[in-house]
Amino acid sequence: MIITTKGTRRLRRAAAVAVTSGALFATGALSAIPAQAATAPAITAKSGFLMNSATGKTLFSKAGSTHRLTASTTKIMTAKVVLSQSNLNLDAKVTIKQAYSNYIVSAGASSAHLIVGDKVTVRQLLYGMLLPSGCDAAMALADMYGSGSTVSARTKNFIAKMNTTARSLGLTNTHFDSFDGISKGSNHSTARDLTVLARSAMKSSTFKAVVKTKSYRAKTITKTGATRTMGTWTNTNTLLGWNGTLGIKTGSGTQAKYCLVFAATKNGESVVGAVLTDSSAASRTTDVKKLVNYGYARIS
Repeated sequence: MIITTKGTRRLRRAAAVAVTSGALFATGALSAIPAQAATAPAITAKSGFLMNSATGKTLFSKAGSTHRLTASTTKIMTAKVVLSQSNLNLDAKVTIKQAYSNYIVSAGASSAHLIVGDKVTVRQLLYGMLLPSGCDAAMALADMYGSGSTVSARTKNFIAKMNTTARSLGLTNTHFDSFDGISKGSNHSTARDLTVLARSAMKSSTFKAVVKTKSYRAKTITKTGATRTMGTWTNTNTLLGWNGTLGIKTGSGTQAKYCLVFAATKNGESVVGAVLTDSSAASRTTDVKKLVNYGYARIS
């Protein structure tokens, strides 16, 4: 093949352009890689899911629809049902019963250390349930908002309301058998379903205010009418405040391992997601950080 002098010049110019373009890409002089090209992170949790809070678009999924134990992330639904009550009075007082204390002891459950006979408001019980993950607070709320003539009947009815709410939200892979995540054998959900639930729950200003709180001290009313200042309830979610993280709920258990349903907002970009069955608290934290950063990169 014969190449003319003019053709040679064109080839040299094309080569020069290619080299220059490569150098620009290497130094980042051209536009950044599109957000959708961000590399999906590797996480150690058996299941993970991430969603754009604003649009509901899926950003990441790893076994997102696989049934997993939910541990105390179940309490998100407990709060959702309470906050969905018509004519809800957050300042209504609930008297702490011996049955709640007995349950905590028998189940070896996490506690807000509520004192039998004290009157505690519904708002305070939400803090007690969602910050230190008090199963006694969860039981008090289930007893308050369930129907029936006994504590057992009322808490059972409340759990039925949790499942009704799950169906109304389209959580087809979710079933609750407890108000606190201590499973009776059929308490399960998925990373996707919990993310959808969390996105819905975060629309409540009360829920959002509670889950982003790092610590809280309740003032309750004793049997004698005196005011009792409870010990500080500290949020089990140590990621609060990191890179815009503003919730939502941790969970852990022998079988469930380590779980976290999370939400974060930064520079107008909002993500919500979940990691389930992680190997350790440290891995859970690492996984969530990866997903939050990845979510921001995908949205921007």
